[in-house]
Amino acid sequence: MTTPSARVDLDGKPIKALTICMIGAGGFIGSHLCEKILSETPHKILALDVYNDKIKHLLEPSTVSGGSLPFPDRIQFHRLNIKHDSRLEGLIKMSDLTINLAAICTPADYNTRPLDTIYSNFIDALPVVKYCSENSKRLIHFSTCEVYGKTIGSFLPKDSPLRQDPAYYILKEDESPCIFGSIEKQRWSYACAKQLIERLVYAEGAENGLEFTIVRPFNWIGPRMDFIPGIDGPSEGVPRVLACFSNNLLRGEPLKLVDGGQSQRTFVYIKDAIEAVLLMIENPARANGHIFNVGNPNNEVTVRQLAEMMTEVYSKVSGKPALESPTVDVSSKEFYGEGYDDSDKRIPDMTIINKQLGWNPKTSLWDLLESTMTYQHRTYAEAIKQAIAKPSAS
Repeated sequence: MTTPSARVDLDGKPIKALTICMIGAGGFIGSHLCEKILSETPHKILALDVYNDKIKHLLEPSTVSGGSLPFPDRIQFHRLNIKHDSRLEGLIKMSDLTINLAAICTPADYNTRPLDTIYSNFIDALPVVKYCSENSKRLIHFSTCEVYGKTIGSFLPKDSPLRQDPAYYILKEDESPCIFGSIEKQRWSYACAKQLIERLVYAEGAENGLEFTIVRPFNWIGPRMDFIPGIDGPSEGVPRVLACFSNNLLRGEPLKLVDGGQSQRTFVYIKDAIEAVLLMIENPARANGHIFNVGNPNNEVTVRQLAEMMTEVYSKVSGKPALESPTVDVSSKEFYGEGYDDSDKRIPDMTIINKQLGWNPKTSLWDLLESTMTYQHRTYAEAIKQAIAKPSAS
């Protein structure tokens, strides 16, 4: 394990051991960030969440370590909901840095649960920003690439050559406008709430000296992402696109392409993205006051192309042949309900994060899909097989 004295920041200065209050530590990103911090740094974690299933292996005795705790005195789990828990301010006060990962961030919820979405992503985050500002504690706030909304290019005629001009679709933290749909399109409830909390964080920095960094993730992908409906999530639940497609593949069903799967997205491997976050944690002089896109513009595909790649990768990792008709088109209204809208492209500009932190993603789309699908198959295939068999057995 790396010793404190061996660690220096990007400017060659020693990195002191931190106590980190991580809100949402039990989720997909939080679980990978906890692993990274505990295995490679001397920092301590106060892990806050409602659930801890994805970090149990960090909290419970390990057979590898002879029945002892894997990281004694390095991580404490506090089961709490930040909506209404008086312990929150005290835990932030005990820490050098707060990382807020808590959010409702599943597209299927944005227009079916708009109130929960707005409260979770704006109202519930207010005390975190307030306590950090009042107690002079540094904050790394996780936002979303959805704050950009639609690209300028999406409003041009479909045959316009300007649609191919990067100036009309590349998303830049300090230049790109945030363009949302009409109020009736409640799909934008998430993006609006996230943008408003970003503006609040930025204003606290400008007026009250809050030290902050804002992270805009662009489709982080990897093991432990989301849930599989009926296995470790609600049967009627609709997770994000990769988990949706994984669920279809595991069940031997066609992959549902919303509105033909023409939207374009970029995907970045979770382990690459976590490297970027660790650089933000340990280089406050370079990260404070900045908004960072964290994505991989080299991994750009349409959702239809993603479905085709995942079908091919899953056949490889599972040994099962693909269906004769591996995809089926569905309308956004049928899949998500009334009020759904979407952005055409989400391609990040990487200039700022590369300049400030020297970070670039490494993992190709094929490799990250192979790693993720191998995990999905190993973790869920047998459980789904048993779930499918139950009704006929009974």
